[in-house]
Amino acid sequence: MTGAEEVRPATAGRTSQEAADGQPLLRLKGIGKSFGPVRALTDINLDIPPGKVTALVGDNGAGKSTMIKTISGIWEPSQGQIFWQGRQVHFRSPRDATDTGIATVYQDLALCDNLDIVQNMLLGHEVLTRLHLLDEITMEKTAKRTLSDLRVTTVRNIRQPVGSLSGGQRQAIAVAKAVMLEARLVIMDEPTAALGVSQTALVLDLIERLASRGIAVLVISHNLTDVFRVADRIAVLYLGRLATVGPVADFDTSSAVHWMTTGTAPNGHAAPSENAGG
Repeated sequence: MTGAEEVRPATAGRTSQEAADGQPLLRLKGIGKSFGPVRALTDINLDIPPGKVTALVGDNGAGKSTMIKTISGIWEPSQGQIFWQGRQVHFRSPRDATDTGIATVYQDLALCDNLDIVQNMLLGHEVLTRLHLLDEITMEKTAKRTLSDLRVTTVRNIRQPVGSLSGGQRQAIAVAKAVMLEARLVIMDEPTAALGVSQTALVLDLIERLASRGIAVLVISHNLTDVFRVADRIAVLYLGRLATVGPVADFDTSSAVHWMTTGTAPNGHAAPSENAGG
């Protein structure tokens, strides 16, 4: 990569058009995952639209981690199909999913504490000069522009080691890296776990900003307060099955907890209109 081949942030133009066409960015159809005799996922049907925040919730052991690892290419599904913009795809490795436009931000963030912000954001995608040296100026400009576009203002020095950042700032750097590499679906695994109030607010604002740019966001969280703050849709997993999925307006905390703990609708409540759980 030469200095002229600068890594550019994703734009919302393509995803906005997809939203207008009414086609989901990602579609899971009949997805199942087995580990020997153990079925971790069974007949998952779920659409992830662009420009929306979909919250994936469920109790421990519901299959959330298995599902995101299947989407992100760590594990291949045992059954079913994955469609990206209407075209069937096969992810045989995380690189396949990344190249397609899917970025997963795990709880450990996969950041290098001993490297600075610029080095982390461009790790594996460094910009080189014609003499095959690191183009530090271009890399700094790219990192600064991406953070500015996402309105990440709490980072004072982009050359400070990532190990010196707070939890919320680290989440922001991991997400900014995904956006810089033109991810069109960002999966966030428990993004506010163990964060304080102000840092949680920073991360939730960042999630809303991603959606406003036309990027699809899939948030896995146990924190229903955070879910109701940012989500447009809620999907509930129960014992490896999709119990229900629908607009956030069709849920409240009580009904969401009931779905998560029983896999059935609360008494007197119909399943949300998008219910794909059967």
